[in-house]
Amino acid sequence: MNLIVAVDQNWAIGKGGDQLTYIKDDLKRFQSLTTGGTIILGRRTLDTFPGGRPLKNRRNLILSRDPDFRAEGAQVYHDLDSLLADAPEDAFVVGGASIYRQLLDCCDTAYVTYILAGYDGADAWFPDLDSRPEWKLAEEEGPFTDEVSYTYRTYKAER
Repeated sequence: MNLIVAVDQNWAIGKGGDQLTYIKDDLKRFQSLTTGGTIILGRRTLDTFPGGRPLKNRRNLILSRDPDFRAEGAQVYHDLDSLLADAPEDAFVVGGASIYRQLLDCCDTAYVTYILAGYDGADAWFPDLDSRPEWKLAEEEGPFTDEVSYTYRTYKAER
């Protein structure tokens, strides 16, 4: 599987239940990489999507501990094993923090938008791939500037 995430220089990903910032070109990149495929997310990440609804033109697989949770236009799983049994190998894990932690070891490619700044008050983090020996930086593009400066990093897992 793959994952896609935007992190700041401290590997923070969120504040107050939302992303740290929205970068217009990064949103276009996310759409380009995930459209036509499968995305895996948690219920709280779904809340950050437009209208709190599953993304169009993608198969949305949602992991939620709430046995009563349902989402029209998505498939909801209440345990990791059933989600993994149904997820294709080319799926994209798109968040949030607990979903990334649970599925990181199932992924072999990480598409990271690395924001060249830190954000005060962050309360959700992604594991620092630079400090993990099994993850290697395979490619870096940029820097780019779109209200903030950032690079695109692609990491590959070596297991």
